[in-house]
Amino acid sequence: MIDLNERYQEKNNFFKRIALLYVFFGFLFLLFLYRTFTLQISSYTDYELASIENKTKEMLIQPKRGIIYDRNGEIIVNNVPSYSLITKPSQIGNIESHIEAIKVFIDISDDDALHAKENYKRIAKLNRELTLKNNLTMEEIARFETRRHKFPNTFIDERYSRFTLYPELFSHSIGYVGNLNDDDLEQILHEQNLKPKETIFVYSNGYIRGMTGIENIYDKKLRGTYGKKVYEVDAAGKLLNEIEIIPSINGEDLYTSLDIESQKVAFDQLNNRRGAVVAVEIDTGSIVTYISSPSFPLNRVANGMSAKDFNKLLNDTDKPFFDRAGQGRYSPASTIKPAIGLFGIENEIIDWNFTINDPGFFILPEDNRVYRGWKKGGHGEINLKEAIIESSNTFFFSLAYESEIEQLVEHLSYFGFGRNVCIDCFLPDKGLLPNPEWKMNTLNFSWFKGDTVNLGVGQGYLSATPLQLAYYSAFLAKKGELNKFSFVQQDIDASVDTFISKNINNDDWKKLHESMIGVIDNPKGTAGRLRNLKDYTVAAKSGTVELVSTETKEDYKIIRETEGKRDHAIIIAFAPMPNPKYAVSVVIENGESGGSVAGPVAIEVLNTLLEND
Repeated sequence: MIDLNERYQEKNNFFKRIALLYVFFGFLFLLFLYRTFTLQISSYTDYELASIENKTKEMLIQPKRGIIYDRNGEIIVNNVPSYSLITKPSQIGNIESHIEAIKVFIDISDDDALHAKENYKRIAKLNRELTLKNNLTMEEIARFETRRHKFPNTFIDERYSRFTLYPELFSHSIGYVGNLNDDDLEQILHEQNLKPKETIFVYSNGYIRGMTGIENIYDKKLRGTYGKKVYEVDAAGKLLNEIEIIPSINGEDLYTSLDIESQKVAFDQLNNRRGAVVAVEIDTGSIVTYISSPSFPLNRVANGMSAKDFNKLLNDTDKPFFDRAGQGRYSPASTIKPAIGLFGIENEIIDWNFTINDPGFFILPEDNRVYRGWKKGGHGEINLKEAIIESSNTFFFSLAYESEIEQLVEHLSYFGFGRNVCIDCFLPDKGLLPNPEWKMNTLNFSWFKGDTVNLGVGQGYLSATPLQLAYYSAFLAKKGELNKFSFVQQDIDASVDTFISKNINNDDWKKLHESMIGVIDNPKGTAGRLRNLKDYTVAAKSGTVELVSTETKEDYKIIRETEGKRDHAIIIAFAPMPNPKYAVSVVIENGESGGSVAGPVAIEVLNTLLEND
């Protein structure tokens, strides 16, 4: 007998299975429709782009950096082409054996080999090119080409190097280029909406940027814009056809105010002594001479130097990498006296007729401490003009004692002390213009009157760079109005500093200039030895920076037996008078006499600048 309930349950189960199958296949059908819609309509553009990217390859094209010129249109730094032996370190297992195999027929120097070995792992990791040798001769090219099949990952190609004919003259002013790190490269390319990728290099040392000096300050301007090449590739990534090219745009050329001839003279005059020379065109604030000595070989540092040689320079006790012109701190010594004299006139403490009796020392009333002058027995009855000419310490000790420190500090800041005076210098130091707050915060001591007295002769805590001293010199020459300094005048809005005075008039400036002329031309002038070195009139103020304070000349004779403890020689000057065109500052470390050691350097630089005008 048929069980109707059982048949009904079977039929019901059958229909449920059929319904489940319909739902399942219906879901698959809808999924198929959705995927078809996605692939062919909604995501078509994305897949099309992905497809294009799979069959194309983009390569960046490196631009050439701009050329740097001096003020006369002479090339300072150029891009010099040569043929280089280049390898792909990411595809080479053992760089040492690779180099040894090539050295059999091409002379690769020990320095080049060491540089390649030191940079091999880093460059291989970054998938960059590594230059084994620059400036190949035609004979070396021929030797390699006949054996090229043995070295599939090494090739010869034309590459540029950043090169100057004056490798030690512009090391600190122009600066050098170096390799980019990944973060810097990504940032630079991001500015062009590009990403790091394989690059067609123009330079033998790959990606470069300005590291110091003008090369750094104007890096973006000099750098140019990367171009791009698009190739069609097969499934293996082999380049087939060039589809598109967007040419790179070379960097802009840079016309500086630097003068090659005066640079040569300043460099030769310093003769590798530690020191600096800065000269400027007064009317414009243009830096024409900027030398820090000793220097370093710019071309070698920019285009590849072994770590051994680089560390030798880095550890040199004379510190050739240190930019003494813009970063060296020196007490201005007696060169500060014209500014102190102007402070006395401005604040009506003295006038040009005011005199004191200079016995050769000044006694601080508070504690009877003695501050000695340089001349035994002193200068006798002396006024401001004579005090500048003869460099009377006692006169300026006394004047500083009558001064309020806060007012004096504000006054000196107008002359460039304690601040940045250059628009486009690389990391210029501000020197130190001390005040009571600085001393308490730094040394945890209160300011006392003796600190102010020391300031009156440019000693104590006060310090300035040769760049600031050149600014001070030009500011005096221009009678209290001067453009901030710069190496490049194009596209720069001149920033003018003005000394706002209540009591100093043109007659005071004239008398100050006459006093500074007397430093050289007056028989009692401290720089009289310079009188016969020029045929025009120079206003100057020399100084001697004391490194070790001594009571007597006999004590100093003992001290000076150690060269590093000898006084620094310093001078500021401007010429030709009465309408000065150039101002200069010179500092020679441990040179002792500003007038007889630093002075001739300043005069020779001025001679060169004026002769070539």
